[in-house]
Amino acid sequence: MDTHPISTQTLRRLPVYLSYLKHIPQRETATISATGIAAALNLNEVQVRKDLSAVSSSGRPKIGYAVRDLIHDIEQFLGYNNAEDAVLVGAGNLGKALLSYESFKDHGLNIVAAFDVDREVVGGKISGKPVYETSQIEHICRRLRIRMGILTVPSVAAQEACDALVRGGVRAIWNFTPTHLDVPDSVLVLNENLVSSIAVLSKRLNERLMEEEAL
Repeated sequence: MDTHPISTQTLRRLPVYLSYLKHIPQRETATISATGIAAALNLNEVQVRKDLSAVSSSGRPKIGYAVRDLIHDIEQFLGYNNAEDAVLVGAGNLGKALLSYESFKDHGLNIVAAFDVDREVVGGKISGKPVYETSQIEHICRRLRIRMGILTVPSVAAQEACDALVRGGVRAIWNFTPTHLDVPDSVLVLNENLVSSIAVLSKRLNERLMEEEAL
């Protein structure tokens, strides 16, 4: 196994490999090579080999990886074997969609509660998760020892919600708002800017269409 620091790009690719491996009928394919994975996912073979060597030492020359062992190594590296409890702030349309996504548990994330200001949802449950007043963020996060928070609130409420999560002991925030969050150096923030993603996709689509028209 490679002991060099893992890049963010590699971390983003590992779940893609894992999903592919889990959908391979293991009775038919007991072993697989980096070349085979790269071809199936249309990725660079050298990059795939480097990614896998960073998380698993089970590969064998001319044989490849045992699919079951490689799945185990990737899951263990990513911490999927120990689900991290999290809370979500902002139970609107996006928040509800994330709360209902059961596959998060397969990827090491277990959303245990949500917070909102809407009295129509506060006090009830969404997909089995209780919804509390946002004023309870700090108290409940401390009581449940929550270390991860997800923000799906309107931009104007993002920093205030973030501050409450930090006071509650949260050490990592998955930010779905376009707001830049001011946090202590000890708190990790991953920004998931949906608008930027749409812009990139739209631009790529336009380029592809222009290429096709030029043929």
